[in-house]
Amino acid sequence: MRKILPMLATLVEKPFDDEGWIFEIKWDGYRALGEKNRDVQLVSRNHKVFHQFPSIIEELKKIPGKWIVDGEVVMLDKKGRSNFQLLQNYQRKKVGPPVYYVFDILFYQGKDLRHLPLMERRKILKELLRKSRLSHVKFSDHIQERGKAFFRLARKKGLEGIMAKKKDSLYRSTRTRDWLKIKTGMRQEVVIGGFTKPKGGRPYLGALLVGVYKKGKLVYAGHVGGGFDEEGLKEMYQKLKKIKTEACPFAEEPDPNTPVTWVRPKLVCEVKFAEWTTDGMLRQPIFVGMRIDKSAKQVVKE
Repeated sequence: MRKILPMLATLVEKPFDDEGWIFEIKWDGYRALGEKNRDVQLVSRNHKVFHQFPSIIEELKKIPGKWIVDGEVVMLDKKGRSNFQLLQNYQRKKVGPPVYYVFDILFYQGKDLRHLPLMERRKILKELLRKSRLSHVKFSDHIQERGKAFFRLARKKGLEGIMAKKKDSLYRSTRTRDWLKIKTGMRQEVVIGGFTKPKGGRPYLGALLVGVYKKGKLVYAGHVGGGFDEEGLKEMYQKLKKIKTEACPFAEEPDPNTPVTWVRPKLVCEVKFAEWTTDGMLRQPIFVGMRIDKSAKQVVKE
Protein backbone atom coordinates (compact mmCIF):
# COMPACT_ATOMS: atom_id res chain seq x y z
CA MET A 1 0.00 0.00 0.00
CA ARG A 2 1.21 3.51 -0.76
CA LYS A 3 2.09 5.29 2.50
CA ILE A 4 -0.81 7.69 3.02
CA LEU A 5 -1.27 9.30 6.41
CA PRO A 6 -4.90 9.44 7.55
CA MET A 7 -6.71 12.71 8.17
CA LEU A 8 -6.88 13.38 11.90
CA ALA A 9 -9.48 15.23 13.96
CA THR A 10 -8.98 17.90 16.62
CA LEU A 11 -10.44 17.31 20.08
CA VAL A 12 -12.96 19.93 21.22
CA GLU A 13 -14.99 20.11 24.43
CA LYS A 14 -18.56 20.83 23.35
CA PRO A 15 -20.96 19.63 20.62
CA PHE A 16 -22.66 22.14 18.36
CA ASP A 17 -25.35 22.51 15.69
CA ASP A 18 -24.36 23.69 12.20
CA GLU A 19 -25.99 23.04 8.83
CA GLY A 20 -22.55 22.95 7.20
CA TRP A 21 -21.47 19.90 9.22
CA ILE A 22 -22.29 16.19 9.52
CA PHE A 23 -21.99 14.10 12.67
CA GLU A 24 -20.97 10.44 13.00
CA ILE A 25 -20.38 7.96 15.81
CA LYS A 26 -16.82 8.02 17.12
CA TRP A 27 -15.88 4.36 16.79
CA ASP A 28 -13.79 2.81 19.58
CA GLY A 29 -11.30 0.64 17.70
CA TYR A 30 -8.30 0.63 15.36
CA ARG A 31 -8.10 3.25 12.62
CA ALA A 32 -7.35 1.45 9.37
CA LEU A 33 -6.86 2.28 5.70
CA GLY A 34 -7.95 -0.42 3.27
CA GLU A 35 -6.61 -0.77 -0.27
CA LYS A 36 -7.51 -3.04 -3.16
CA ASN A 37 -5.02 -3.11 -6.01
CA ARG A 38 -3.45 -6.43 -7.03
CA ASP A 39 -4.47 -7.74 -3.62
CA VAL A 40 -6.19 -6.34 -0.53
CA GLN A 41 -4.40 -4.83 2.45
CA LEU A 42 -5.59 -3.31 5.71
CA VAL A 43 -3.02 -1.09 7.45
CA SER A 44 -2.84 1.00 10.61
CA ARG A 45 -2.18 4.72 10.75
CA ASN A 46 1.51 3.94 11.38
CA HIS A 47 1.59 1.63 8.33
CA LYS A 48 1.52 -1.71 10.15
CA VAL A 49 -0.35 -4.39 8.22
CA PHE A 50 -3.35 -5.88 10.04
CA HIS A 51 -3.07 -9.61 9.34
CA GLN A 52 -5.31 -10.50 12.29
CA PHE A 53 -8.61 -9.62 10.61
CA PRO A 54 -8.93 -12.19 7.78
CA SER A 55 -12.76 -12.05 7.73
CA ILE A 56 -12.60 -8.32 6.90
CA ILE A 57 -9.93 -8.89 4.24
CA GLU A 58 -12.08 -11.54 2.56
CA GLU A 59 -15.07 -9.20 2.43
CA LEU A 60 -13.02 -6.30 1.11
CA LYS A 61 -12.00 -8.52 -1.82
CA LYS A 62 -15.67 -8.55 -2.90
CA ILE A 63 -15.78 -4.77 -3.40
CA PRO A 64 -15.26 -4.17 -7.15
CA GLY A 65 -12.54 -2.02 -8.69
CA LYS A 66 -9.37 -0.54 -7.26
CA TRP A 67 -9.71 1.78 -4.27
CA ILE A 68 -8.37 3.11 -0.97
CA VAL A 69 -10.84 3.61 1.88
CA ASP A 70 -10.59 4.91 5.44
CA GLY A 71 -12.39 3.50 8.47
CA GLU A 72 -12.22 1.86 11.89
CA VAL A 73 -12.00 -1.82 12.87
CA VAL A 74 -14.20 -2.48 15.91
CA MET A 75 -15.88 -5.20 17.94
CA LEU A 76 -19.52 -4.65 18.85
CA ASP A 77 -21.15 -5.58 22.14
CA LYS A 78 -24.67 -7.03 22.49
CA LYS A 79 -26.15 -3.52 22.23
CA GLY A 80 -24.29 -2.75 19.01
CA ARG A 81 -21.75 -0.43 20.64
CA SER A 82 -18.07 -0.55 19.70
CA ASN A 83 -16.04 -1.82 22.64
CA PHE A 84 -12.25 -1.54 22.70
CA GLN A 85 -11.91 -4.18 25.42
CA LEU A 86 -13.75 -6.70 23.23
CA LEU A 87 -11.32 -5.88 20.43
CA GLN A 88 -8.44 -6.62 22.81
CA ASN A 89 -10.08 -9.93 23.72
CA TYR A 90 -10.45 -10.79 20.02
CA GLN A 91 -6.70 -10.31 19.64
CA ARG A 92 -6.22 -13.05 22.24
CA LYS A 93 -9.08 -15.47 21.63
CA LYS A 94 -10.44 -14.73 18.12
CA VAL A 95 -14.02 -14.87 19.45
CA GLY A 96 -16.67 -13.00 17.48
CA PRO A 97 -16.36 -11.27 14.08
CA PRO A 98 -14.81 -7.78 13.93
CA VAL A 99 -16.51 -5.11 11.82
CA TYR A 100 -14.86 -2.51 9.59
CA TYR A 101 -16.87 0.73 9.59
CA VAL A 102 -15.81 2.74 6.54
CA PHE A 103 -16.35 6.50 6.46
CA ASP A 104 -14.26 7.84 3.55
CA ILE A 105 -12.81 6.92 0.16
CA LEU A 106 -9.54 8.44 -1.07
CA PHE A 107 -8.94 6.75 -4.44
CA TYR A 108 -11.23 4.93 -6.85
CA GLN A 109 -10.40 3.34 -10.22
CA GLY A 110 -7.15 5.29 -10.53
CA LYS A 111 -8.73 8.65 -9.61
CA ASP A 112 -7.58 10.67 -6.60
CA LEU A 113 -10.76 11.72 -4.80
CA ARG A 114 -9.11 13.63 -1.95
CA HIS A 115 -9.74 16.99 -3.65
CA LEU A 116 -13.50 16.35 -3.74
CA PRO A 117 -15.77 17.67 -0.96
CA LEU A 118 -16.49 15.15 1.81
CA MET A 119 -20.14 14.65 0.85
CA GLU A 120 -19.22 13.75 -2.74
CA ARG A 121 -16.65 11.23 -1.52
CA ARG A 122 -19.16 9.69 0.88
CA LYS A 123 -21.79 9.41 -1.87
CA ILE A 124 -19.32 7.41 -4.01
CA LEU A 125 -18.38 5.25 -1.02
CA LYS A 126 -21.95 4.52 0.05
CA GLU A 127 -22.96 3.43 -3.44
CA LEU A 128 -19.88 1.20 -3.75
CA LEU A 129 -20.66 -0.56 -0.46
CA ARG A 130 -24.38 -0.79 -1.20
CA LYS A 131 -23.72 -2.82 -4.34
CA SER A 132 -21.44 -5.22 -2.47
CA ARG A 133 -23.87 -6.08 0.39
CA LEU A 134 -21.25 -7.09 2.95
CA SER A 135 -21.77 -8.37 6.50
CA HIS A 136 -18.58 -7.21 8.24
CA VAL A 137 -17.72 -4.11 6.18
CA LYS A 138 -20.28 -1.35 6.73
CA PHE A 139 -20.82 2.30 5.83
CA SER A 140 -20.46 4.61 8.84
CA ASP A 141 -23.63 6.68 8.52
CA HIS A 142 -24.19 10.24 9.72
CA ILE A 143 -26.78 12.83 10.62
CA GLN A 144 -26.70 16.44 9.48
CA GLU A 145 -26.69 19.70 11.46
CA ARG A 146 -27.93 18.41 14.86
CA GLY A 147 -24.70 17.74 16.74
CA LYS A 148 -25.99 18.60 20.23
CA ALA A 149 -28.86 16.10 20.15
CA PHE A 150 -26.60 13.45 18.61
CA PHE A 151 -24.05 13.96 21.39
CA ARG A 152 -26.73 13.62 24.07
CA LEU A 153 -27.84 10.36 22.47
CA ALA A 154 -24.23 9.11 22.29
CA ARG A 155 -23.75 9.85 25.99
CA LYS A 156 -27.06 8.14 26.87
CA LYS A 157 -26.08 5.04 24.87
CA GLY A 158 -22.63 4.86 26.49
CA LEU A 159 -20.66 5.59 23.30
CA GLU A 160 -17.14 7.02 23.33
CA GLY A 161 -18.22 10.19 21.55
CA ILE A 162 -19.06 11.70 18.17
CA MET A 163 -17.19 13.03 15.14
CA ALA A 164 -18.04 16.35 13.47
CA LYS A 165 -16.98 16.91 9.86
CA LYS A 166 -17.38 19.84 7.49
CA LYS A 167 -19.48 18.85 4.51
CA ASP A 168 -17.11 20.52 2.06
CA SER A 169 -13.85 19.36 3.70
CA LEU A 170 -11.11 17.95 1.48
CA TYR A 171 -9.09 14.93 2.62
CA ARG A 172 -5.78 16.15 4.04
CA SER A 173 -3.16 13.92 5.69
CA THR A 174 -2.78 16.08 8.79
CA ARG A 175 -4.63 17.03 11.96
CA THR A 176 -7.27 19.59 11.06
CA ARG A 177 -10.20 21.53 12.45
CA ASP A 178 -12.33 20.48 9.47
CA TRP A 179 -12.79 17.25 11.42
CA LEU A 180 -13.50 17.42 15.15
CA LYS A 181 -14.00 14.82 17.88
CA ILE A 182 -16.13 15.32 20.97
CA LYS A 183 -15.78 12.67 23.68
CA THR A 184 -18.37 11.69 26.26
CA GLY A 185 -15.62 10.82 28.77
CA MET A 186 -11.92 11.39 29.32
CA ARG A 187 -9.64 9.06 27.30
CA GLN A 188 -5.95 9.44 26.50
CA GLU A 189 -3.26 7.42 24.76
CA VAL A 190 -0.07 7.15 26.81
CA VAL A 191 3.42 5.70 26.36
CA ILE A 192 4.62 3.08 28.83
CA GLY A 193 8.00 4.00 30.33
CA GLY A 194 8.28 1.52 33.20
CA PHE A 195 6.49 -0.63 35.76
CA THR A 196 6.60 -1.06 39.50
CA LYS A 197 7.15 -4.18 41.58
CA PRO A 198 3.87 -5.86 42.62
CA LYS A 199 2.68 -5.75 46.22
CA GLY A 200 0.58 -8.15 48.27
CA GLY A 201 -0.84 -11.00 46.25
CA ARG A 202 -0.81 -9.17 42.91
CA PRO A 203 1.23 -11.09 40.30
CA TYR A 204 3.71 -9.90 37.65
CA LEU A 205 3.66 -6.11 38.10
CA GLY A 206 2.22 -3.33 40.23
CA ALA A 207 1.47 -0.35 38.03
CA LEU A 208 2.56 1.10 34.68
CA LEU A 209 4.46 4.39 34.65
CA VAL A 210 3.19 6.33 31.66
CA GLY A 211 3.73 9.62 29.88
CA VAL A 212 3.08 11.72 26.79
CA TYR A 213 5.47 13.48 24.46
CA LYS A 214 5.96 17.23 24.66
CA LYS A 215 8.47 18.97 22.40
CA GLY A 216 10.14 15.66 21.66
CA LYS A 217 10.54 14.62 25.31
CA LEU A 218 8.57 12.00 27.21
CA VAL A 219 6.85 13.72 30.14
CA TYR A 220 5.65 11.62 33.07
CA ALA A 221 1.86 11.65 33.50
CA GLY A 222 1.22 9.17 36.32
CA HIS A 223 0.90 5.47 37.07
CA VAL A 224 -1.83 3.07 35.98
CA GLY A 225 -2.68 0.05 38.12
CA GLY A 226 -6.40 -0.55 37.56
CA GLY A 227 -8.15 -2.24 34.66
CA PHE A 228 -6.18 -5.51 34.53
CA ASP A 229 -7.20 -9.09 35.17
CA GLU A 230 -4.52 -11.69 35.96
CA GLU A 231 -4.25 -12.80 32.34
CA GLY A 232 -3.86 -9.17 31.27
CA LEU A 233 -1.12 -8.59 33.85
CA LYS A 234 0.75 -11.65 32.57
CA GLU A 235 0.49 -10.53 28.94
CA MET A 236 1.65 -7.03 29.82
CA TYR A 237 4.62 -8.36 31.81
CA GLN A 238 5.63 -10.63 28.92
CA LYS A 239 5.66 -7.61 26.59
CA LEU A 240 7.54 -5.33 28.98
CA LYS A 241 10.29 -7.71 30.04
CA LYS A 242 11.48 -7.86 26.42
CA ILE A 243 12.18 -4.11 26.32
CA LYS A 244 13.73 -3.52 29.77
CA THR A 245 16.43 -0.88 30.01
CA GLU A 246 18.65 0.62 32.69
CA ALA A 247 17.90 4.21 31.68
CA CYS A 248 14.77 6.11 32.69
CA PRO A 249 12.97 7.19 29.46
CA PHE A 250 11.20 10.18 31.05
CA ALA A 251 12.61 13.70 30.75
CA GLU A 252 12.49 13.95 34.55
CA GLU A 253 12.70 10.75 36.58
CA PRO A 254 9.54 10.17 38.65
CA ASP A 255 9.66 8.82 42.20
CA PRO A 256 6.82 6.32 42.75
CA ASN A 257 8.20 5.25 46.18
CA THR A 258 8.55 1.61 45.08
CA PRO A 259 11.11 -0.28 42.94
CA VAL A 260 10.78 0.48 39.23
CA THR A 261 11.85 -1.39 36.11
CA TRP A 262 12.35 0.98 33.19
CA VAL A 263 11.44 0.01 29.64
CA ARG A 264 12.18 1.50 26.25
CA PRO A 265 9.28 3.83 25.32
CA LYS A 266 7.87 1.74 22.47
CA LEU A 267 4.47 0.54 23.70
CA VAL A 268 1.31 2.64 23.63
CA CYS A 269 -1.82 1.98 25.65
CA GLU A 270 -5.09 3.82 26.20
CA VAL A 271 -6.51 4.83 29.56
CA LYS A 272 -9.74 6.36 30.78
CA PHE A 273 -9.45 8.82 33.66
CA ALA A 274 -11.28 11.41 35.74
CA GLU A 275 -9.34 14.56 34.80
CA TRP A 276 -5.93 16.15 34.31
CA THR A 277 -4.55 17.61 37.54
CA THR A 278 -2.99 21.07 37.62
CA ASP A 279 0.50 19.54 37.61
CA GLY A 280 -0.20 17.47 34.48
CA MET A 281 -1.01 14.12 36.06
CA LEU A 282 -3.79 11.71 35.12
CA ARG A 283 -6.26 11.38 38.00
CA GLN A 284 -7.69 7.88 38.59
CA PRO A 285 -6.45 6.36 35.31
CA ILE A 286 -7.74 2.91 34.33
CA PHE A 287 -6.12 0.71 31.67
CA VAL A 288 -8.37 0.21 28.62
CA GLY A 289 -6.12 -1.60 26.15
CA MET A 290 -3.01 -1.59 23.97
CA ARG A 291 -2.82 0.63 20.89
CA ILE A 292 -1.01 -1.41 18.25
CA ASP A 293 -2.12 1.09 15.59
CA LYS A 294 -0.12 4.07 16.88
CA SER A 295 3.55 4.97 17.21
CA ALA A 296 4.86 6.15 20.59
CA LYS A 297 6.28 9.40 19.20
CA GLN A 298 2.80 10.41 17.99
CA VAL A 299 1.36 10.35 21.51
CA VAL A 300 0.78 13.85 22.90
CA LYS A 301 -1.65 15.30 25.41
CA GLU A 302 -5.00 15.85 23.72
